[in-house]
Amino acid sequence: MTVSKGSHGNMFGRMRPSTTGYAVHRDPPRDTHFRDLPAPTGKAPFRLDLKDIISKADYDAIVKRQRLVFHLNGDMGGIGYAVPQELVAAGMEADLSKATKDGSLPDFLYITGDCVYFNGQINQYYAQFYEPYELYHRPVFAVPGNHDGENLPTDQTLDGFMRNFCASKPGTKTPESQGSFRTAMIQPNCYWTLLTPLCSIVGLYSNVPEGGEIVAPQTDWFAKELRTLPKSLPLFVALHHPLYSADDYHSGSSRMRKVIEDASQAAGRYPDMIFTGHVHNYQRISSVHPDRGLVPQLVTGAGGYHNLHSIMKVNGEKMVAPVNFDAGDGETVTLEKYCDDHHGFLRLDVTKTLVTGRYYEVPRPQEPRTKGSQLFDHWQYDIKKRSWVPNQL
Repeated sequence: MTVSKGSHGNMFGRMRPSTTGYAVHRDPPRDTHFRDLPAPTGKAPFRLDLKDIISKADYDAIVKRQRLVFHLNGDMGGIGYAVPQELVAAGMEADLSKATKDGSLPDFLYITGDCVYFNGQINQYYAQFYEPYELYHRPVFAVPGNHDGENLPTDQTLDGFMRNFCASKPGTKTPESQGSFRTAMIQPNCYWTLLTPLCSIVGLYSNVPEGGEIVAPQTDWFAKELRTLPKSLPLFVALHHPLYSADDYHSGSSRMRKVIEDASQAAGRYPDMIFTGHVHNYQRISSVHPDRGLVPQLVTGAGGYHNLHSIMKVNGEKMVAPVNFDAGDGETVTLEKYCDDHHGFLRLDVTKTLVTGRYYEVPRPQEPRTKGSQLFDHWQYDIKKRSWVPNQL
């Protein structure tokens, strides 16, 4: 199936209202103007090495096996109705004990924004972050989402995020963590790079406006990271607002596409994979351009916030993936697979040559928890060839 850009534009930036979800709520009054960024807590170029966070034994195991496994998710905060977040947390906790054939286990969780609703309040961090992941005994990294930065008028932007993810020294225990075992993460800035033995993950803060907004000096830093990070390792980019989305509520962002395109042209290097959230569902999207081949775009925004976002309809009918969209300029965008009726989480397995993804649905609140997580999507991406690996199941 092919859908032209002109007939259905929300893959590329058109918006429509939606009422899909488990609960009907009213958001508080919105103030979505661009926020100036807080001062960094670390030194440029704002890099954090995984070996400084996990144990030496765990790091050495990654190097020896040449395999990195981690969870990816977004839009986690369970304000108003916490059951979906609790179900996702339980699913990820159970997955921590599921080893690959060589014994590898997930080493961390990476959140693509909206950790705490509605305004990133410090007093919500225990209920929406520390308590739900009390039994997730792995480090948690994040980039901020629009709700993390959309602070109340009395707060400075990203106060809660900076306190709990960007502490200036290890071992910092914030008052909002209460009795949790977890100390604040030591990311050096609200935009930063995670260094690992198998890949580099560049995290951008796409700010508060709808569709995102990234300006200098973050844009200059981003281009420099693309240019200077090791060429021998794949480079992934994580940000909140998706470049493409076939949902019927937020849609994709032409602004974010331009930010990444401009930085990539300046650096002479395009990311190998892009991780996003914001849209409350799961989408696996192929972006194929004649100059760079296939780049997977992963929307992982069904991490716990109760309202899910539906995929748009064509001629009144729900789309059946895969669906092709003509993006113009020779680029084809394909919605390979999606899940918009369950919350869930993505597990990524990275080796020198392959990225393997497994997306799991968790039970709906009305279903028995004993149902457990169900594998919904399983794929492999060949990093060198920039192509999906066929018939991997």
